[in-house]
Amino acid sequence: MKILIATDAWRPQVNGVVRSLEQTAAAASRQGVEIGFLAPDRFWSVPMPSYPEIRLAMPPLGAIERHIEAEKPDYVHIATEGPIGLLTRRACLKKGRPFTTSYHTRFPEYLAARVPVPLDWSYRWIRRFHNAGAGTMVSTPALERELAGRGFKRLMRWSRGVDAELYQPRPVRIFDLPGPIFLYVGRVAVEKNIEAFLDLDLPGSKVVVGGGPALEMLRSRYPAVHFAGVLEGENLAKAYASADVFVFPSLTDTFGIVLLEAMASGLPVAAFPVTGPIDVISTGKTGILDNDLAVAARACLDLKPGDARAEALKYSWDACARQFVDNVVDACSRAKAGISQPEPAPRRNTSFPFSWRRKVDA
Repeated sequence: MKILIATDAWRPQVNGVVRSLEQTAAAASRQGVEIGFLAPDRFWSVPMPSYPEIRLAMPPLGAIERHIEAEKPDYVHIATEGPIGLLTRRACLKKGRPFTTSYHTRFPEYLAARVPVPLDWSYRWIRRFHNAGAGTMVSTPALERELAGRGFKRLMRWSRGVDAELYQPRPVRIFDLPGPIFLYVGRVAVEKNIEAFLDLDLPGSKVVVGGGPALEMLRSRYPAVHFAGVLEGENLAKAYASADVFVFPSLTDTFGIVLLEAMASGLPVAAFPVTGPIDVISTGKTGILDNDLAVAARACLDLKPGDARAEALKYSWDACARQFVDNVVDACSRAKAGISQPEPAPRRNTSFPFSWRRKVDA
């Protein structure tokens, strides 16, 4: 079996989307399923303004069609809503080929953080993008309920995994800083709400691991914070093991693979009670969810590292890959056979007229 994944998120980006796709492909290969990628590295691309780590490819539709024909995949999955995702969607619709999608990123919220675009406008477009497919994969029950309430159809669950051999408690301390160490790992960008962490009055030291467009600004604004830059592999695992508490200030993530990596490393997690953390963290055991992030971070110091790791061990990339492949095969088979997939009853979104909603979903 061969699955072709179209994605605008790819190396050199270091983020949860890229990590999810790479790890899923590696695990699927061990299960006898080949996963190929239709990514920006196949086309001429340019750095995204203000965020050069992200490469934007704008290939013609014909180039996308030729790549799909050359790959001869059994199934096509679209992971992102960028130019490659859009053109792959168009190519599949043109040929009458069923495809699946996944909802990794809160694009409407990320866009609104940079440009004054109403969320309703963005969600209408995003909903139309995904509803054209045979099924849309989401990572958590909370996200599934939210998107169903916004009119998204044919939602399927696709969880995430963690490499528990790489990320585990270790007797190392790579940060020569006063303890306790409060750690953040992830992109350093405005939508990650990192300042909510950096502004906290906490004992010990704060460490930020990651890169992004807001890095230099935050470095100059918070000289007492240790910014370690981008770390991967063993170096990242040692960074987790060198901390005492993981702080996750994001309000917009759909899951947060870093949550599992931190927990597997024995770190309790302090986070807001929002989509992502509420489905991953058992508050009072593997972390603390509180609207007061400082209260959550301090309370995590009293939790047992072993409880966090035990919970993380329930997640694996092999299980993630099996779930992904099963979703693709089931959704596309249903679409080819003309069988409707059972859907949760959506909650009516009254933020715009029903007649307009019906029109954009058609």
